[in-house]
Amino acid sequence: MEEGMKIPNHVAIILDGNGRWAKSKGMPRNYGHVQGAKTVEVICEEAYRMGIQYLTVYAFSTENWNRPQDEVDALMKLLRNYMKTCLKTAAKNNMCVRVIGDKTGLDDDIRNRIAELEEATKNNTGLHFQIALNYGGRDELVRAVKQLADRVEAGELKKEEITEQLISDTLDTQGLPEPDLLIRTCNELRISNFLLWQLAYTEFYFTEVAWPDFSKEELEKAVVAYNKRDRRYGLVKEE
Repeated sequence: MEEGMKIPNHVAIILDGNGRWAKSKGMPRNYGHVQGAKTVEVICEEAYRMGIQYLTVYAFSTENWNRPQDEVDALMKLLRNYMKTCLKTAAKNNMCVRVIGDKTGLDDDIRNRIAELEEATKNNTGLHFQIALNYGGRDELVRAVKQLADRVEAGELKKEEITEQLISDTLDTQGLPEPDLLIRTCNELRISNFLLWQLAYTEFYFTEVAWPDFSKEELEKAVVAYNKRDRRYGLVKEE
Protein backbone atom coordinates (compact mmCIF):
# COMPACT_ATOMS: atom_id res chain seq x y z
CA MET A 1 0.00 0.00 0.00
CA GLU A 2 1.19 3.53 -0.77
CA GLU A 3 1.97 5.80 2.14
CA GLY A 4 -0.67 8.38 3.00
CA MET A 5 -3.56 6.14 1.92
CA LYS A 6 -6.79 6.79 3.83
CA ILE A 7 -7.86 3.40 5.20
CA PRO A 8 -11.63 2.89 5.53
CA ASN A 9 -12.64 2.33 9.15
CA HIS A 10 -15.44 -0.12 8.31
CA VAL A 11 -15.55 -2.38 5.25
CA ALA A 12 -18.57 -4.52 4.38
CA ILE A 13 -18.26 -7.37 1.88
CA ILE A 14 -20.86 -9.36 -0.07
CA LEU A 15 -19.10 -12.70 -0.57
CA ASP A 16 -20.23 -13.73 -4.03
CA GLY A 17 -19.18 -16.35 -6.55
CA ASN A 18 -18.33 -19.41 -4.43
CA GLY A 19 -20.59 -21.69 -6.45
CA ARG A 20 -19.57 -20.31 -9.85
CA TRP A 21 -15.90 -20.54 -8.88
CA ALA A 22 -16.31 -24.21 -7.97
CA LYS A 23 -18.27 -24.97 -11.13
CA SER A 24 -15.52 -23.39 -13.27
CA LYS A 25 -13.14 -25.94 -11.73
CA GLY A 26 -15.50 -28.89 -12.28
CA MET A 27 -16.21 -29.14 -8.54
CA PRO A 28 -19.51 -29.10 -6.59
CA ARG A 29 -20.82 -25.75 -5.29
CA ASN A 30 -20.12 -26.79 -1.70
CA TYR A 31 -16.40 -26.97 -2.48
CA GLY A 32 -16.60 -23.26 -3.32
CA HIS A 33 -18.25 -22.48 0.01
CA VAL A 34 -15.48 -24.31 1.90
CA GLN A 35 -12.80 -22.36 0.03
CA GLY A 36 -14.76 -19.15 0.57
CA ALA A 37 -14.71 -19.72 4.34
CA LYS A 38 -10.91 -20.02 4.20
CA THR A 39 -10.74 -16.72 2.28
CA VAL A 40 -12.74 -15.05 5.08
CA GLU A 41 -10.03 -16.00 7.58
CA VAL A 42 -7.26 -14.63 5.35
CA ILE A 43 -9.06 -11.34 4.70
CA CYS A 44 -9.81 -10.85 8.41
CA GLU A 45 -6.08 -10.92 9.12
CA GLU A 46 -5.10 -8.80 6.14
CA ALA A 47 -7.79 -6.19 6.78
CA TYR A 48 -6.65 -5.64 10.35
CA ARG A 49 -2.99 -5.46 9.33
CA MET A 50 -3.99 -2.79 6.85
CA GLY A 51 -5.67 -0.71 9.55
CA ILE A 52 -9.32 -1.59 8.95
CA GLN A 53 -11.07 -1.70 12.34
CA TYR A 54 -14.48 -3.16 11.39
CA LEU A 55 -15.23 -5.88 8.82
CA THR A 56 -18.77 -7.11 8.12
CA VAL A 57 -19.41 -10.04 5.78
CA TYR A 58 -22.68 -11.24 4.25
CA ALA A 59 -22.49 -14.97 4.87
CA PHE A 60 -26.10 -16.24 4.67
CA SER A 61 -29.12 -14.17 3.69
CA THR A 62 -32.80 -14.67 4.52
CA GLU A 63 -33.23 -15.53 0.82
CA ASN A 64 -30.56 -18.25 0.90
CA TRP A 65 -33.06 -20.68 2.46
CA ASN A 66 -34.57 -20.91 -1.05
CA ARG A 67 -31.47 -22.69 -2.38
CA PRO A 68 -31.57 -26.49 -2.94
CA GLN A 69 -31.90 -28.32 0.40
CA ASP A 70 -28.62 -30.21 0.03
CA GLU A 71 -26.77 -26.93 -0.46
CA VAL A 72 -28.50 -25.34 2.56
CA ASP A 73 -27.63 -28.41 4.68
CA ALA A 74 -24.00 -28.24 3.55
CA LEU A 75 -23.86 -24.51 4.33
CA MET A 76 -25.23 -25.13 7.84
CA LYS A 77 -22.65 -27.89 8.39
CA LEU A 78 -19.92 -25.52 7.19
CA LEU A 79 -21.27 -22.83 9.52
CA ARG A 80 -21.08 -25.18 12.52
CA ASN A 81 -17.46 -25.99 11.70
CA TYR A 82 -16.66 -22.35 11.02
CA MET A 83 -17.93 -21.31 14.45
CA LYS A 84 -15.34 -23.61 16.05
CA THR A 85 -12.56 -22.34 13.77
CA CYS A 86 -13.58 -18.73 14.35
CA LEU A 87 -13.32 -19.20 18.13
CA LYS A 88 -9.69 -20.30 17.76
CA THR A 89 -8.89 -17.56 15.21
CA ALA A 90 -10.47 -14.89 17.42
CA ALA A 91 -8.44 -16.02 20.42
CA LYS A 92 -5.23 -15.98 18.38
CA ASN A 93 -5.91 -12.59 16.74
CA ASN A 94 -7.69 -10.81 19.61
CA MET A 95 -10.77 -10.49 17.33
CA CYS A 96 -14.18 -9.34 18.60
CA VAL A 97 -16.90 -11.32 16.79
CA ARG A 98 -20.58 -10.46 16.51
CA VAL A 99 -23.35 -12.13 14.50
CA ILE A 100 -26.11 -9.97 13.00
CA GLY A 101 -29.39 -11.21 11.55
CA ASP A 102 -32.44 -13.09 12.81
CA LYS A 103 -30.85 -15.76 15.00
CA THR A 104 -34.26 -17.21 15.88
CA GLY A 105 -34.31 -18.77 12.40
CA LEU A 106 -31.19 -20.84 13.15
CA ASP A 107 -30.96 -24.23 14.89
CA ASP A 108 -30.45 -24.24 18.66
CA ASP A 109 -26.93 -25.66 18.50
CA ILE A 110 -25.83 -22.93 16.06
CA ARG A 111 -27.37 -20.25 18.28
CA ASN A 112 -25.52 -21.70 21.26
CA ARG A 113 -22.23 -21.61 19.37
CA ILE A 114 -22.88 -18.01 18.33
CA ALA A 115 -23.57 -17.03 21.95
CA GLU A 116 -20.39 -18.80 23.07
CA LEU A 117 -18.34 -17.06 20.36
CA GLU A 118 -19.74 -13.60 21.14
CA GLU A 119 -19.27 -14.02 24.90
CA ALA A 120 -15.70 -15.33 24.57
CA THR A 121 -14.60 -12.48 22.28
CA LYS A 122 -16.63 -9.49 23.52
CA ASN A 123 -13.69 -7.83 25.29
CA ASN A 124 -11.15 -8.43 22.50
CA THR A 125 -9.64 -5.25 21.13
CA GLY A 126 -8.50 -6.33 17.66
CA LEU A 127 -10.62 -6.44 14.52
CA HIS A 128 -14.38 -6.07 15.08
CA PHE A 129 -15.73 -8.83 12.84
CA GLN A 130 -19.46 -9.01 12.10
CA ILE A 131 -20.98 -12.04 10.36
CA ALA A 132 -24.43 -11.56 8.79
CA LEU A 133 -26.35 -14.84 9.19
CA ASN A 134 -30.01 -15.31 8.26
CA TYR A 135 -29.77 -11.59 7.57
CA GLY A 136 -31.90 -9.39 5.33
CA GLY A 137 -31.95 -5.59 5.38
CA ARG A 138 -35.74 -5.37 5.10
CA ASP A 139 -36.21 -8.06 7.75
CA GLU A 140 -33.88 -6.12 10.07
CA LEU A 141 -35.91 -2.93 9.56
CA VAL A 142 -39.22 -4.75 10.17
CA ARG A 143 -37.87 -6.23 13.41
CA ALA A 144 -36.65 -2.78 14.52
CA VAL A 145 -40.01 -1.13 13.73
CA LYS A 146 -41.82 -3.80 15.76
CA GLN A 147 -39.50 -3.21 18.72
CA LEU A 148 -40.15 0.53 18.61
CA ALA A 149 -43.92 -0.04 18.21
CA ASP A 150 -43.86 -2.29 21.30
CA ARG A 151 -42.13 0.47 23.27
CA VAL A 152 -44.71 3.04 22.13
CA GLU A 153 -47.57 0.71 23.06
CA ALA A 154 -46.02 0.10 26.48
CA GLY A 155 -45.80 3.85 27.07
CA GLU A 156 -42.00 3.79 27.27
CA LEU A 157 -41.58 5.88 24.13
CA LYS A 158 -43.47 8.67 22.39
CA LYS A 159 -43.62 8.54 18.60
CA GLU A 160 -42.19 12.09 18.51
CA GLU A 161 -39.04 10.69 20.16
CA ILE A 162 -38.30 8.34 17.25
CA THR A 163 -35.25 9.72 15.43
CA GLU A 164 -32.74 8.41 12.90
CA GLN A 165 -30.33 7.76 15.78
CA LEU A 166 -32.93 5.76 17.71
CA ILE A 167 -33.66 3.64 14.63
CA SER A 168 -29.90 3.05 14.18
CA ASP A 169 -29.68 2.04 17.84
CA THR A 170 -32.48 -0.50 17.38
CA LEU A 171 -30.89 -2.27 14.39
CA ASP A 172 -28.67 -5.37 14.59
CA THR A 173 -25.65 -3.11 14.00
CA GLN A 174 -26.27 -0.86 17.00
CA GLY A 175 -23.05 0.67 18.28
CA LEU A 176 -21.14 0.04 15.04
CA PRO A 177 -19.98 2.80 12.70
CA GLU A 178 -21.63 2.77 9.28
CA PRO A 179 -19.57 1.15 6.50
CA ASP A 180 -17.23 3.44 4.57
CA LEU A 181 -16.73 0.91 1.77
CA LEU A 182 -18.85 -1.95 0.41
CA ILE A 183 -17.12 -4.59 -1.73
CA ARG A 184 -19.04 -7.09 -3.84
CA THR A 185 -17.21 -9.84 -5.66
CA CYS A 186 -17.91 -11.83 -8.85
CA ASN A 187 -19.17 -8.88 -10.92
CA GLU A 188 -22.67 -8.63 -9.43
CA LEU A 189 -23.81 -4.99 -9.34
CA ARG A 190 -26.49 -4.96 -6.64
CA ILE A 191 -26.64 -4.93 -2.83
CA SER A 192 -29.08 -7.83 -2.44
CA ASN A 193 -30.91 -6.61 0.66
CA PHE A 194 -27.68 -6.05 2.64
CA LEU A 195 -27.42 -3.25 5.25
CA LEU A 196 -30.07 -1.12 3.52
CA TRP A 197 -30.15 1.55 6.25
CA GLN A 198 -26.42 1.51 6.99
CA LEU A 199 -25.19 1.93 3.39
CA ALA A 200 -26.77 5.37 2.90
CA TYR A 201 -23.38 7.11 2.41
CA THR A 202 -21.13 4.14 1.67
CA GLU A 203 -18.82 3.93 -1.35
CA PHE A 204 -19.42 0.83 -3.53
CA TYR A 205 -16.68 -1.22 -5.17
CA PHE A 206 -17.41 -4.11 -7.54
CA THR A 207 -14.87 -6.61 -8.81
CA GLU A 208 -15.01 -9.52 -11.26
CA VAL A 209 -12.91 -11.66 -8.90
CA ALA A 210 -14.89 -14.50 -7.29
CA TRP A 211 -14.74 -14.60 -3.48
CA PRO A 212 -12.49 -17.71 -3.17
CA ASP A 213 -9.86 -15.87 -5.29
CA PHE A 214 -10.15 -12.60 -3.33
CA SER A 215 -6.76 -11.80 -1.81
CA LYS A 216 -4.76 -9.18 0.07
CA GLU A 217 -3.91 -7.63 -3.32
CA GLU A 218 -7.59 -7.42 -4.28
CA LEU A 219 -8.42 -5.79 -0.95
CA GLU A 220 -5.66 -3.26 -1.56
CA LYS A 221 -7.12 -2.49 -5.03
CA ALA A 222 -10.48 -1.76 -3.39
CA VAL A 223 -8.86 0.59 -0.86
CA VAL A 224 -6.94 2.39 -3.62
CA ALA A 225 -10.23 2.87 -5.52
CA TYR A 226 -11.87 4.13 -2.31
CA ASN A 227 -9.13 6.76 -2.01
CA LYS A 228 -10.02 8.13 -5.44
CA ARG A 229 -13.60 8.86 -4.39
CA ASP A 230 -14.70 12.35 -3.45
CA ARG A 231 -16.40 11.59 -0.12
CA ARG A 232 -19.29 14.01 0.41
CA TYR A 233 -22.11 14.07 2.92
CA GLY A 234 -24.89 16.48 1.96
CA LEU A 235 -22.50 18.26 -0.43
CA VAL A 236 -19.97 18.81 2.35
CA LYS A 237 -16.65 17.17 1.47
CA GLU A 238 -15.25 14.87 4.15
CA GLU A 239 -11.99 16.26 5.51
